[in-house]
Amino acid sequence: MAIELRSGVKYGSFLSLAVVLVAYWFHSPDSSVLDERLDAVLSSLLRAERKVGMNSVSSPRVAIGFGGCVDIIVDGVTLLNKMGLKPADQPLHHDYIENTEQLAQSFAYFFSPGAASERFVMNDTLFSELVEASRELPGNRWSIGGNAPVMASRMALEGCDVLLGGSFSTDFTEILSQRITVAGNTVDEPDIHLILEYPTGATWGTYTSRRANRYIVHSDDHNPYLDSMEQFQEKLNSFKPDLLVVGGLQMMDNFPFKQGEREALLGKLAKMLSSASPQIAVHFEMASFVEKSLMSDLLEFLLPHTDSLGMNEQELPNLLSLFRGSNLTVLSDPNPRVATVLDQMRELYRLVNQRHRQAGTGRPLTRLHVHTLAFQAIIVKRGSKWKNTMSATAKASLTANRHVCGSPDIDLSKARLIMDESFSVSRQEGSQRIPLEESRPVSCWDEDGYEVCVAPVLVCTEVYQTAGGGDNISAAGLVLQI
Repeated sequence: MAIELRSGVKYGSFLSLAVVLVAYWFHSPDSSVLDERLDAVLSSLLRAERKVGMNSVSSPRVAIGFGGCVDIIVDGVTLLNKMGLKPADQPLHHDYIENTEQLAQSFAYFFSPGAASERFVMNDTLFSELVEASRELPGNRWSIGGNAPVMASRMALEGCDVLLGGSFSTDFTEILSQRITVAGNTVDEPDIHLILEYPTGATWGTYTSRRANRYIVHSDDHNPYLDSMEQFQEKLNSFKPDLLVVGGLQMMDNFPFKQGEREALLGKLAKMLSSASPQIAVHFEMASFVEKSLMSDLLEFLLPHTDSLGMNEQELPNLLSLFRGSNLTVLSDPNPRVATVLDQMRELYRLVNQRHRQAGTGRPLTRLHVHTLAFQAIIVKRGSKWKNTMSATAKASLTANRHVCGSPDIDLSKARLIMDESFSVSRQEGSQRIPLEESRPVSCWDEDGYEVCVAPVLVCTEVYQTAGGGDNISAAGLVLQI
């Protein structure tokens, strides 16, 4: 009986194994097929990117402001553990950070969904302790930080001549590309920003991150004042840019300005932008804003003077909520569907231009770029100054992988597609579905007076760095459109 039982177990085990193998054979994707598909998508994206070559005789000229810093990049969970911070019992959103309890609650709030965030630390002692602990962590890295210097570096790498507005130390300016000319004061020590990176599946107590991202903290008391704006403006006319880019204004978010101080600074910026020639395209790169009054100021002072906006999947619904008159949307779906994003882009495009027509002054919005983990989407008005939308969308997609993986060459063993094999162009019932074709992965079509392009991202699976991803992606997309 014992022998028969053992034989039965063996037979049952064999049968179970056979069932599993058959199921795998018929239902699991063949890895070679997946590899071929990735290779086909990559080859097609590269062809689309190369379709538009840079003019070797006349390089695009781009002016970018404002500010900059030095980033210390560390593993976020390791840093918090070193600081002795226990995982928060309750994730909570805070507009700014005053103590370790708020830091733990805020980090947990964004860590689980894997949403990017940036917060000002009011407590100088706490920030100094965080910096010192980061310096001691093995594997920490230092890099150029700030929206303007990161975008400037990418554009210089892509062949542009750049005027960069910011106040930097001599050591900082020496490592910038020779294609970059700095307009601003020289400072002894640059501000430090801490980048708490984490990969997909990272754990902190009971929390697990759904996707790789970063949580940024700073105690920056120089960049909020846009102190390079005067020198930048002095050089702007003689530089004769094709494109003027504004970024880094999130440094003003919840910063303790004196009454009326921030409005005066934004008023000067608005005056500078309004005086720019209509032939110069103006782009504003969004960021993580949580202060409603600052967002309202940006709507009043900045948006009327911009042709183009760049943002991620968190910043898009955040800006939309302000237009709708509701509270800011601090945390949104970190992995939204294409149809959802496209509907939000259409609405934002319509609302911004509706506001422009009512005001009767400034510039209409003619370009909108939203970068997400899974895909890139760009809307461009037909007949506007923006060129090569299909190639620009492909380049933005490729740059996402290159930056996050930390390599100019894309390694398909470290990439995967997470965008659906087909997508609806809208959430409205009966909307057209567009298949993802490996030979033509960038889908473009015309709508009401504008062109829409969507490209899948070869998502990096071995993350080197997420910080600066949006700046690199936006900059790369702009390069081919000016």
